[in-house]
This record gives sequence, structure tokens and C-alpha cells, in this order.
Amino acid sequence: MRLLVTGVWLYEETGSAVQLGLLGGVQLVVQLPALLYGGTLADDVDRKRLMASTEAVGLVLIAGLAVLAVGDSLRPWHIYVATAITSVSSVLGGPARNALISKVVPRSHLMHAVTTNNVTQQVAAIGAPLLFAGVAEWVSLTAAFVVTAIVSVPGVLLPLRIRADTRPDGGRTGGNVLRNIWDGVRYVRTHPILPGIYLLDFGVTIVSFYRQILPVLADQLFRGGAGAVGILTAANSMGAVGGSFLVLFLVNYPKKGMLVIYATLIYAVLLFGFGLSTSLWLGAVFIAGLGAMDAVTVTVRHAVVQLTTPDGMLGRALSVQSTAATTANNIGTLEVGILSAAVGASATMVLGGGASVLITLLVWWAVRGIRDYRFP
Repeated sequence: MRLLVTGVWLYEETGSAVQLGLLGGVQLVVQLPALLYGGTLADDVDRKRLMASTEAVGLVLIAGLAVLAVGDSLRPWHIYVATAITSVSSVLGGPARNALISKVVPRSHLMHAVTTNNVTQQVAAIGAPLLFAGVAEWVSLTAAFVVTAIVSVPGVLLPLRIRADTRPDGGRTGGNVLRNIWDGVRYVRTHPILPGIYLLDFGVTIVSFYRQILPVLADQLFRGGAGAVGILTAANSMGAVGGSFLVLFLVNYPKKGMLVIYATLIYAVLLFGFGLSTSLWLGAVFIAGLGAMDAVTVTVRHAVVQLTTPDGMLGRALSVQSTAATTANNIGTLEVGILSAAVGASATMVLGGGASVLITLLVWWAVRGIRDYRFP
């Protein structure tokens, strides 16, 4: 809701797509270093308090924007400053939020817990735009700022209600921050399976990341506008919910590494179908499937990190994963956008599907840990 309300207000106020696009540039610049440092913090301090603290920063800032909006004093530079600070605070708290799971859930239930976490995020991805649209259209955009601040309050309070000891095992890491970050990178680099699943996600995302350029795809593939984008976005999120539940049915399937390979190959095939679709509703079916397979790989990938990483290193391992994913998303948006302009959206998706198949088979062949990993 914060992203929606600030983005819509900025565009309506300035009428400039460039100024709106600058929000993404601001986030990219500040997030990458913060992602790695967030992992070090998650391995150094009480995770529930870190999570609550970073959520409190977001609450204070969105509440401040709401006060400015109510007083008709909100200006574009306020949005840029708030976006920069909340982008840092959110990624600083991200590794702690994910690393918290293994501290409060038995190892035997980690896959269920990670799945539940991903499902709640996807449900929020469906519900938040609906709540925002309802308040903004039926009341006002200013009211949407106020509602966004109100719904941020539980995120600050609820982590503090966790009774478990959420401090990382082994106590404080201490020492040089850069050395601690490098220790996390080195741990991932020498891990038998994590480099493979991170590389798989990185490579496939670069050649196929479609979410941020859905307006282009909707226009070129289906001759649709905002309504088509809304349908495709909702279908993708609903597919992701279904994919997360699919993981629960496969929780006892032992070859978790190969499950990622299978889901990625299906994802690649669905890219062909989506790129060749001419009907919006058929395209919605394919993009729902893409969301489902992406959710399977994300859920299993997060669970594997939780299951194979010592608690004292977990935050840093998760932050390396987040850094790789964020970088791939941004590069993928640029690559898919440029290629769509050059050869068309249909050819871009088909080429992305072909490249994804090759990348998946290459990683499967090169990383034995993916083929050999078993749980339970």
C-alpha cells in the first residue's frame, strides 16, 4: 500500500513518468548495500526486535506523509526521502524476518512455515491493491495515506509478542562489518547447493522477468490497457498462492533440489505459451501458471537455505539470496523491456523460454548438489 499510494500521488502531482520512474532508481541505489548489511545485523542482534524496529521506521515515515497529505503540505521531495529511508529499513529487516522462522518453528515443520510465509505475502499482494483502490476511489488519496499508516501498526507490535528467544545462536558476530559480509558471501559460495539454486534463479530471471513491464506485454500481446494489466497481475498473484500450497502437497518429496529444476523447466515452457497467446484470458491462465511455478521455486529455495545453514550464518545467507534476486529483477526488467522494444513482446517471451530451458539444464548438469540433495 505504501508503494501504491506514494507512486499514485507522485504521478498525479507531477504528471511525469520520469519522476515516477526515479522512485525505482532511488530504491536500487540504496537497497543493494543495505541488503548485505541486513544479513549481518540479523546474525548479530535479536531478530524480533530488529524486525519491529525497521517496521517502526516505516510506520513513522508513512504516518508523517499522511499528516503532510492531510495538511495539504506534501511535496514530491518528501516522497523521495521517505522512499529512500523506508527502502533501507525494509531490506534491513528482511533477512531477520526470514531467519526468524527457524527460531520459532521445529525443523520438521520448516517447509510448512516457509510456505505459509509466502502465501501470506501473495494474499497481501492481492488484497493490498484492492484496499488501496477502494479507499482512493471512494474516499480520497489522502485517506489512503491514513489507512496505510493504520495498517502498518500491527507490523511493529506483533513481532514483540513472540515468546521464543530470537537471538542468533553463538551470540554477537562482532568484528569488522565488511568481513562479516564477506564471510556470508564465502559461505554461500562454498555451499554444495546454494550457489546452484541462486544462479538458477538469477539466470532465468534476467531473461524472463515480466512483472514490471506488464503494461508493455499487455499492450503488445493482447492490445489491452490498465484493465488487462490488472487481470494479468491478479492472475499471477493467485497462481502464486496456488503454487505455494502445491509445495505443501509435495512436502514429503525428498528431492527438493530436483523439485526446483522441474518447476523451473515448467516455468520455461509456460513462457512459450504466454508469448504465443493472443487471447487475454488464455494469457491469464499461462501467467497464473508462471506465478505458481515461481512460488514453488521461491518456497523450496527459502526452505533449503533454512534447513542447510547454521543459525549464526542464516541472516547473511538469506541476504546474499535477496541481493541476487533484487539485482536479477532490475537487470531482467531492463533486458526484457529493451528486447520487447526491439523484437516484440511475443518473441521476447519465446526467447526467454528457450534461454530458461538452457540455463536450467546447464545448472542441473554443473551443480551436483542440486541433484543429490534430499530432505527429509
